[in-house]
Amino acid sequence: MDLSELRIFRAVVREGGVTRAAERLHRVQSNVTTRVRQLEDDLGTALFVREGKRLHLTPAGQTLLGYADRLLALADEARDAVQDPRPRGVFRLGAMESTAAVRLPAPLNEFHRRYPDVQLEMRIGNPETLAKGILAGDLDAAFVAEPIAAAPFDRMHAFDEEPVIVSSPRHPPIGRKDSAPRSVLVFENGCPHRKRLEDWYAKRGEMPERTIELGSYHAMLGCVVAGMGIALLPESALSTFPEGKRLTVHRLPRGENHAETVLIWRKGAASPNVQAMQQVLLDGRSTRSPAAKRRTSSVSAPHNVK
Repeated sequence: MDLSELRIFRAVVREGGVTRAAERLHRVQSNVTTRVRQLEDDLGTALFVREGKRLHLTPAGQTLLGYADRLLALADEARDAVQDPRPRGVFRLGAMESTAAVRLPAPLNEFHRRYPDVQLEMRIGNPETLAKGILAGDLDAAFVAEPIAAAPFDRMHAFDEEPVIVSSPRHPPIGRKDSAPRSVLVFENGCPHRKRLEDWYAKRGEMPERTIELGSYHAMLGCVVAGMGIALLPESALSTFPEGKRLTVHRLPRGENHAETVLIWRKGAASPNVQAMQQVLLDGRSTRSPAAKRRTSSVSAPHNVK
């Protein structure tokens, strides 16, 4: 049973016979008759009672007619949806926690304003998990920190970040020889900020004594304030922390102090929803004022580390 057979069956019912159905469908009568019989053979039951040239629906035919109307309507809806360039339906978006908390409120608000009929779903995770979600078909796009595998994805630049190390004011100097911290506070494996911090110390031949995994930036920063260890995170995330004045910021050396967040999606599969998000991001860049582009923070005076 396929859609063309259902369309022929429905036309025969609506037109009251094979002859008029063939005219309506621009087919020869023999083709219409053959396709109806093929449908009956496929279903294993008669759909019409034939009285001369007149056809009457059997109970099975009456039942099938209801399903045929629904299936054909759904097929037409699917065709319209595929061909419609407007954003619509559910938009499944992923992001890292810091990006979702700090960078996305403004563009997502604008996206909702432009496309109120799109239902947005958000998943938080590290870049590795989000990339797997896109390839598995569970996500349409995601905001992730570079580096990310190039082959499976298309991408666009979304945000520039400055990663910084934060500590309590009482913490010993960071970056000096033999000054590795006793504890670092990080997210789970797969977090790019964790890897950056681990690589930063490994490059200097030092490793912290303990690694403590936490589940949120606010919990991490609270533990930093309490003197439990240090953390590395985007400086922009500090703007959402109410106890920022209790933190000391340590800036990384030039060449290590830049991180790029990109929007990624499966290569060659930019849906109207993804394209709409790209446009929102592009428009956001052009409308931001110089004051908005400057990063601000309530943390104490920063220190440069080597």
